[in-house]
Amino acid sequence: MPYEADKVRLMKIMKTKEKLNEAIYHTVGLLEVEAWVTKEPVTYSQKTVGNHVRLHPGDRWGELWDCAWFRFAGVIPAEAAGAKIVLLIDVNGELCLVDESGTPRQGLTNINSEFELALGLPGKRVVDLVPSAAGGEKIELWGDAGCNDLFGHYRSGTLKEAVIAVCHEDIRSLYYDFEVLLELAEKLPDTSSRKAKIAQSLYDASNCLSVINAKRVEQAAGIVGRELAKQGGDPSLTVSAIGHAHIDLAWLWPIRETIRKGARTFSTVLRNMEKYPEYIFGASQPQLYQWMKEGYPELYEQIKERIKEGRWEPQGAMWVEPDTNISGGEALVRQILYGKRFFEQEFSQEMKVLWLPDVFGYTGSLPQILAKSGVEYMMTQKLSWSEYNDHPHHSFYWEGIDGTRVLTHLPPEDTYNSPAAPRSLVKIESDYLDRNVSGHALMLFGIGDGGGGPGEEHLERLAREKNLSGLPPVVQEPSLAFFQRLAQEGARFDTFKGELYLEKHQGTLTTQARNKWYNRKLEKALRELEFGSSLLHALGGSSYPAAKLEEIWKEVLLYQFHDILPGSSITRVYDESLERYAKLYDEVHAMISKRYAELAGLAGWTGETAIFNSLPWERKEWIRCGEKWQWAVVPGMSYLKLEDAVQYKEAEGIRASEGMLANSRLTVRFNEEGHVISIYDHSQQREVIYPKAVANVFTVYEDTGDAWDFPHDYRETVAGTMKLMNSIFRIDGPQAIMEQHYQYGESFLVQRIVLAADSDRIEFQTEAEWNESGKMLRVSFPVNISSDQFTSDIQFGQIKRSTTRNTLIEFAKDEVAAHHYIDLSQPDYGVALLNDCKYGHSVQGHVLDLNLLRSPSYPDPDADRASHRFTYALYPHAGDSVTAAVHRKGYELNVPLVLAEGNIATETRRDPVQLIRMGHPSVMLESVKKAEDSEHLIFRLYETDGTRARTAVSFGLDCLSIEECDLMERPAELLREHCSEVELEFTPFEIKSLRVRIRD
Repeated sequence: MPYEADKVRLMKIMKTKEKLNEAIYHTVGLLEVEAWVTKEPVTYSQKTVGNHVRLHPGDRWGELWDCAWFRFAGVIPAEAAGAKIVLLIDVNGELCLVDESGTPRQGLTNINSEFELALGLPGKRVVDLVPSAAGGEKIELWGDAGCNDLFGHYRSGTLKEAVIAVCHEDIRSLYYDFEVLLELAEKLPDTSSRKAKIAQSLYDASNCLSVINAKRVEQAAGIVGRELAKQGGDPSLTVSAIGHAHIDLAWLWPIRETIRKGARTFSTVLRNMEKYPEYIFGASQPQLYQWMKEGYPELYEQIKERIKEGRWEPQGAMWVEPDTNISGGEALVRQILYGKRFFEQEFSQEMKVLWLPDVFGYTGSLPQILAKSGVEYMMTQKLSWSEYNDHPHHSFYWEGIDGTRVLTHLPPEDTYNSPAAPRSLVKIESDYLDRNVSGHALMLFGIGDGGGGPGEEHLERLAREKNLSGLPPVVQEPSLAFFQRLAQEGARFDTFKGELYLEKHQGTLTTQARNKWYNRKLEKALRELEFGSSLLHALGGSSYPAAKLEEIWKEVLLYQFHDILPGSSITRVYDESLERYAKLYDEVHAMISKRYAELAGLAGWTGETAIFNSLPWERKEWIRCGEKWQWAVVPGMSYLKLEDAVQYKEAEGIRASEGMLANSRLTVRFNEEGHVISIYDHSQQREVIYPKAVANVFTVYEDTGDAWDFPHDYRETVAGTMKLMNSIFRIDGPQAIMEQHYQYGESFLVQRIVLAADSDRIEFQTEAEWNESGKMLRVSFPVNISSDQFTSDIQFGQIKRSTTRNTLIEFAKDEVAAHHYIDLSQPDYGVALLNDCKYGHSVQGHVLDLNLLRSPSYPDPDADRASHRFTYALYPHAGDSVTAAVHRKGYELNVPLVLAEGNIATETRRDPVQLIRMGHPSVMLESVKKAEDSEHLIFRLYETDGTRARTAVSFGLDCLSIEECDLMERPAELLREHCSEVELEFTPFEIKSLRVRIRD
């Protein structure tokens, strides 16, 4: 019946495909299964230390996150002689088979991609044993198992399958022939003659397979083979495919499980490379490679061999795939510095591609950071998740805030979990937004997030799709080769300027506030430690602690991974990271104290207190030494004996009385609820708060979201406000203080509103016991300023954003990322809202709004139900943010002056020096450190305000040479020799790194 109805033919074809799938394997024996179960992983040498159980299919072996070493044993029956023998194993979890030495051999998982159901649910359960059995061979295999699937879920922890089976290779091959051709036909238009012929061919083959035996299978393969042999013509689009397994270093599982995920995934890749000669795989994140090197050295050596061969591509330029909204500027530099150095040292390869498939938005500072690190290309796909506006390009130049451009590609399939099926290629061709000017697109195939990578189904499909008529041709190749080809078309690509904003996951700017607090504090503490260590090293004191600093930095960078720092992981991840953060915090501050004590001792101040200023401008501040308040003046990037820094100053004009705080500059008034109703700026004779509005109200909103997202219309669901229980007004030395106690539900908040003598900022020092669920706490300041734009502090610069909601793009950017401050200014006056650990902000009209806490219940049901501390500050000022040097106020809030007592004086006295001086107020020193591979010091400077800046930079020690270098610390230009001063010119937001050799 060659003209049978299409519906009837399709049903028969699909049923035949199912019959083929069921006929690929048939069981010829059972495996004996026993396991030794433990709560945490143990090594191969300890494999029999756990609770011993013998198992049959259906028997339960563990609870969520339990671990077990499994032993599988059996004998190939004599009647299987001559057949290809495989094992079918499914422990309802993740399993990694090992060889006789305990080295990972192959990963097995039961469900792989439940977060993208359209991609299918391929599992890995087949173990190739012998291509042609003799019969009677004994089987003994060991495997390391986790009682969890790829996404951390618990599926009863029972053994599902453990059998010896014959694999009918001819049926298996024919099954994939059917699968690829059937899906190709489904994706072709109904009017296509190609579709009709494929459908008829599959129908004819199905009729031939009414009985499945070797002869019929051979006949059917010949029928469909004619259609598989048809090739495309000259292509308009070629798809570059690379195997991939995006592995979240923590998410719905703890970090310890990620290490085992890496072993399972990578061992599976190596086995598939043995079976599929054209298979090219790539993996990012040096941290993951480092874990393999430490935990599985023999597996790591196999990976290195495949890298050397060119079939395994190290990808990405960063230590991990970090969040780029919250991580600080220097942290992003260190991600690349340590990431690229690892790949160069281990594999002799320089990374040219930034690989960030899954992060939640991209700071506008990133293109310059990439370019100055030798990174030419960027790959991501997350922008396809935006909810309101589609990104206009898949291939384009991304231009950062400073004007630097980097060639960027978003795989048009909008996934890093491609099934590599005909539907993948059809979607790439149909959805590629730049197909009019580009003939190349990238496809990442395999199972990611929880790991696993490509399975046989991906590679079998690709083998049939290389040049199959009806689809764009596919070539398996490294992503770098794709980008180099894409760059040849670059002259026709458009440019997109500014941040790449993801219209989703704004909740990650606030969720898990304690991790964000530690991240900010450790970034600043490491800056302080490197300043002190660099200065001490330059003065001939203790050696620079390079190894320890690298160790600490790498752990901080790990916790900046895009599902840890943003707050989107399970409870255990935060229990463990908070414990480590606390230890790192104490360790870094102890090292700071030790180095500062040695610097004071080097100056001869044994037993006396010194004061240190690591910011590059003179600071005049009230400091507390013991119980005594003093006014100190400390030069930038230097230190003084406390008694030399202290100057006499009266704390004049401060007042704290019922409903009011005041100093000589500002008067702050409160209503009976404790809200701010007025801030009067005496020097400018103007009111800061919007008429009849109230500020600093702790508003609680209903929040039905998860860790990633809160409702866009949250303003319509106010749950209430925190209620003032009592307030105390008092004077403490030079400070006028209002201490307020608030309550909402089961939550409590204590806030000290502080106005210091002669200060131009109001600090809100806050401690909170937050015990709410499904709620979000925000605070806002309606200010008497009119502007269509506000300024947000970001890494190495600032960005202007809209205060209006005139367009859908503006509407979508309601919650935005900022670091030290946001500022709303008119040309003559403005107000900045500063903070010491918050990132989620919103400015609509004249209202500055800060997201303080939120407590979603997924994936961590305990998220932020805890004790918190944070400080924000309001800084009214004349002029705009540049005139008022708001960036300096932000740094001063985040980088306090440090007191240290001098230790035993050394024989060699060295007086304090000002390590570096800069003459322009818009030039900031972000960091100073010892170079990685020499005795030079590295000084990282940038222009803060979007202006051109020419400045003299001088050093307090004799310099043998001053060079400009890139962010990898490679010298670019010799600026001066035997001179301690240099003139530098900065373009807007330009980063400059100086490589300085100090005279010994």
